[in-house]
Amino acid sequence: MTSALAPGVPALFSPAYYQNPHPTLAWLRDHSPVHEFPFPVGDVRTWMVTRYDDVRAVLADSRFSAETGAWAGDDFREAGLVSAAGTILERGIAVIDPPDHTRLRRLAMSAFTTRRVEQWRDTVRSVVDRVLEDCARRGTFDVMDDYAGEVSAGVLSAVLGFRIERHRELVTALNEAFPSDPALMDRVPAAFGRICEYAGELVEDKRRHPADDLTSALIQARDEDNRLDGDELTGLVAAFIMGGSDTVRGFIGNAVHALLDHPGESARLRAEPGLAKSAVEELLRYEGALHTALFRVTTEPVELSGVKLPAGAPVIAGLLAANRDPRRFAEPDSLRFTGESPRHVGFGHGLHNCIGAALARMEGEIAIPALVTRFPGLTLAVPRDQVRYIENWAIRRLTSLPVTPRAEHGEP
Repeated sequence: MTSALAPGVPALFSPAYYQNPHPTLAWLRDHSPVHEFPFPVGDVRTWMVTRYDDVRAVLADSRFSAETGAWAGDDFREAGLVSAAGTILERGIAVIDPPDHTRLRRLAMSAFTTRRVEQWRDTVRSVVDRVLEDCARRGTFDVMDDYAGEVSAGVLSAVLGFRIERHRELVTALNEAFPSDPALMDRVPAAFGRICEYAGELVEDKRRHPADDLTSALIQARDEDNRLDGDELTGLVAAFIMGGSDTVRGFIGNAVHALLDHPGESARLRAEPGLAKSAVEELLRYEGALHTALFRVTTEPVELSGVKLPAGAPVIAGLLAANRDPRRFAEPDSLRFTGESPRHVGFGHGLHNCIGAALARMEGEIAIPALVTRFPGLTLAVPRDQVRYIENWAIRRLTSLPVTPRAEHGEP
């Protein structure tokens, strides 16, 4: 298996790689853009795609199926790599192909009315204002837990209508659902089970007590004579919980970290509020919260950038890698707010692009400028080399980000 990299380049999904994946991804883009390697769980023969055009091709081509359980080999299934196997999420919106995916997505999107989305804008602002006040009272605080985590939990609670005290439990379950360590695979079924169980409880509660929230709207969603059945509804709510909690938290944390590293861009964002929308797109390109897309599996032999993939090949689309491809982006390792919105793949691409992307963007456009404007002297409260990332193959997120805020005139 052709998995070796150059001397000094960290191996894929190694501890050193998680802390700084970009040298590895750059080497792969140049030397092995469709890279064969043994996935750390089960040593399953896998390919990772790192160039922008190839990543978009994988995510848009129907020969790369999201239904891994139907197309992958026995070794993939026996390693426990079929997403959410044995739960209702095994047929969830993120891991099914058309025509089932088309019907399910159409029904889900029918709940995203213009009025509801605008209500969410007010919700986000209200939550951000409250959390900023809490952070100001704390003095030194952790961006991940005290700001990004509280914002994402508060918004998700209001949007879906769930109890906010369950948020930390759900974040833990999400991390356990996508392990990189084979020793942790035994936790995966229970993790997905907890997410589905809570989604089911929320749906039943909203059936009895409907309100003006997304869960209640999904219960009522229909397309002509079609509507969501029980498992589909619970699976959709579970998918929103997973996508709207730790992913948003991770992105806000990554964005704040990037702005601490680029004080000039942070100052521009404070001085030019109109940059917020395009700045969020650049921050998503520079260091989004999704390391990769979920597995795809080839339904037939496919040739990609000169590499022949057999039928049943597990393929990982490297979103983080694609977003720094110099073939697509000028100076890709630099963060620059130009007013242009880069066409990144931070939310995926094609049929399975993130269904909650509009809400995630809105949260970023409000929460990120609000933090650096409220605390213009924001600084790290620990040495830079103590800032660490979780070791997770699918999610790119900091473990913590302790900061010290300072008022406009420099007082603590």
